Amino acid sequence: MMRTRLILGLAVAGFVFPTIGLAADSSDTYRQLNLFGEVFERVRADYVDEVTDETLVEAAINGMLHDLDPHSSFLNAKSYREMQVQTRGEFGGLGIEVTMESGLVKVVTPIDETPAHRAGLQPNDLITHLDGDPVLGLTLQEAVEKMRGPVNTDIKLTIRREKVAEPFDVSLTRAVIKVRAVSSLLKGDVGYIRVSQFNEQTQQGLQDAFKRLEREKPDGLKGYVLDLRNNPGGLLEQAVSVADSFLDQGEIVSTRGRRTDSAQRFNARKGDLAAGLPVVVLINGGSASASEIVAGALQDHKRAILLGTRSFGKGSVQTIIPLAGHGAMRLTTARYYTPSGRSIQAKGIDPDIIVETAARAEPASTTPAQPRRREENLRNRLSPTPNAPREPEPQTSQPATPPSAKDEASEPSAEAKRDALEDNQLARALDLLRGVALFNNRVIAN
Repeated sequence: MMRTRLILGLAVAGFVFPTIGLAADSSDTYRQLNLFGEVFERVRADYVDEVTDETLVEAAINGMLHDLDPHSSFLNAKSYREMQVQTRGEFGGLGIEVTMESGLVKVVTPIDETPAHRAGLQPNDLITHLDGDPVLGLTLQEAVEKMRGPVNTDIKLTIRREKVAEPFDVSLTRAVIKVRAVSSLLKGDVGYIRVSQFNEQTQQGLQDAFKRLEREKPDGLKGYVLDLRNNPGGLLEQAVSVADSFLDQGEIVSTRGRRTDSAQRFNARKGDLAAGLPVVVLINGGSASASEIVAGALQDHKRAILLGTRSFGKGSVQTIIPLAGHGAMRLTTARYYTPSGRSIQAKGIDPDIIVETAARAEPASTTPAQPRRREENLRNRLSPTPNAPREPEPQTSQPATPPSAKDEASEPSAEAKRDALEDNQLARALDLLRGVALFNNRVIAN
């Protein structure tokens, strides 16, 4: 638990700043706070447009946290609620995967057995109005927030559809939508499991996927492919649970913070859901954080073969610290280390077998002229080891962050599932598992 001392309040520009954990002779700290107060007052009095105190203070907090590292940030009350929705993986909504096209919301796919599916929404439908208000001018996130809402409340969508002359209205009633973080497919004699994010539903989804694949192939599988590509991460405890599902014993991950007494170690419990069958884990430059914890643990324990390209390299842990009445802050509090003691911060995890992604499967934003950026390219990135000096700024002005879903729900469409089974990385993984099974059978026969 973080130890702080509240000694007194320092009045600066009409505000009282608590001096937390500061010694009484920290005169330099007082001078800096006086400087902040002076700038605050000057902006409030002389800026070209009137700005609220709340806006200025939130901006100052955001700047302070963001300059520490790319993953620390301030969450106002609205952002904090949204973050909680994402980690729960469950919300009141319509059940559609959406994107933005020409300023309108475009339906990627409706999810089976949801209000959108029952109302007959179709891929490529354009949503032009929400309850009569135009979508033009809204961001995708703002439009998604309007479509979400309390369960059993109604919303009217105005739809523009190809080959239909006039736009038409569809009324839907919001229902509980569960974001499926895990999907599975049977590819012949190999089970394919895709984990798209680590939210509160992930471990249960993984268990359900194993049961579903075993039912579909009762005479047994030759192995499993665990696809963590473009998975930006999520909850640490879910990453530990997923790795534990493939291990019988040993360390999964350890975290080490600023103080020696803050170190934590997470160990596997007996029970391998894959029953000892060979496992290939697919990773790429979009596999970050929790994905790297799973991949690193399975690689270090030689429980799986990693195939693909180097991962993103986010080896830090963020703690969400609620701020009563003001949202929360996301603060980097530790680095994590794989069982062999590796810090992958700004380094990433190298696969055992490097297989580049075919052009068909590459994200649209990734081209040979603009390679995927990783943690090492981030401004103010955390160093791989404690107390190391800051590395030189990367020579890029563009952000480099793991991909994150902006859709109302992240259930992969049928087309996405088909594409997943056609890419060359997965094809290599399937061939590898079948080759291992063939070799093992021959050894046993002899």
